[in-house]
Amino acid sequence: MRLSALNIHPVKSTAIRPVDEAYVGRAGLRGDREWMVVDSTGTLVSAREQPSLFDVVADTPHTDASVTGALRLRHPRLADLALSPLEPQPVPVVLHKKDVLTTPAGAIADQWLREAIGRDDVRLMWCDDPTRRGLNPAYAQPDDHTAFADSAPLSLASTTSVRQLNDWTAETALDLGEPAPEPLPVQRFRANVIIEGADEPFAEDGWRRVRIGDVTFRVPAPIDRCVMTTIDPASLDRGKEPIRTLARHRRWDGKTWFAVKLVPDGEGTIRVGDELTVRLTVSRRRTARC
Repeated sequence: MRLSALNIHPVKSTAIRPVDEAYVGRAGLRGDREWMVVDSTGTLVSAREQPSLFDVVADTPHTDASVTGALRLRHPRLADLALSPLEPQPVPVVLHKKDVLTTPAGAIADQWLREAIGRDDVRLMWCDDPTRRGLNPAYAQPDDHTAFADSAPLSLASTTSVRQLNDWTAETALDLGEPAPEPLPVQRFRANVIIEGADEPFAEDGWRRVRIGDVTFRVPAPIDRCVMTTIDPASLDRGKEPIRTLARHRRWDGKTWFAVKLVPDGEGTIRVGDELTVRLTVSRRRTARC
């Protein structure tokens, strides 16, 4: 198996930025989800409720070497905005019902973002210290942490599993008398690490430790999927897939599951083309129609 794609999302819920290589720190890929958008109450605003965030293209020096400041924002209707590095001035915001200390990007960035996504109550925030936000102790170690990723520093998806999901999605449409759907791209799942060459679909469910290049990762749990995966990031249209089909084949504990969480045990650079080796496995849940 090998690493076929690497993705960074500088601002949470904005456009995916593919890269050829990335530095893995304890908080995840350097530059990934280090910024996020909040509303007037300080609560996360994501593409789940604001799909127009997908039209915002954010870059940092980790995704584009031409960026000389902290962050560059682009949008088809607006002039680019470059942000200089910020001095930490932490204020509390709410991410997944928990308080997190973050630094405001400032009024100019806020106004640009409001014009870009068509919402007048949003602010842009920066994670100046990811060590403040630990992970779920049910599967993490005390010193594990991340910036604004949902529940783990990185995520991994397999192209073999995506192909199986697309086969299932076609079967679902046939069963319901619907036209054959277009295959869903792996990018719908916004994973950082995309791997190809797995022997079977959902083999990753049973992995517990893997090595990519020179970096070892724990694989503590699968990822439960939300309605964001049903939004086409190009058209911003909402559909029923992949959640409808995942509910038929990958539903347990009241949730639907696809891809897995990664927690780095160390630091180092990983690159597209790096080999992935599985170091530890467990018996995995049998995939079956529910």
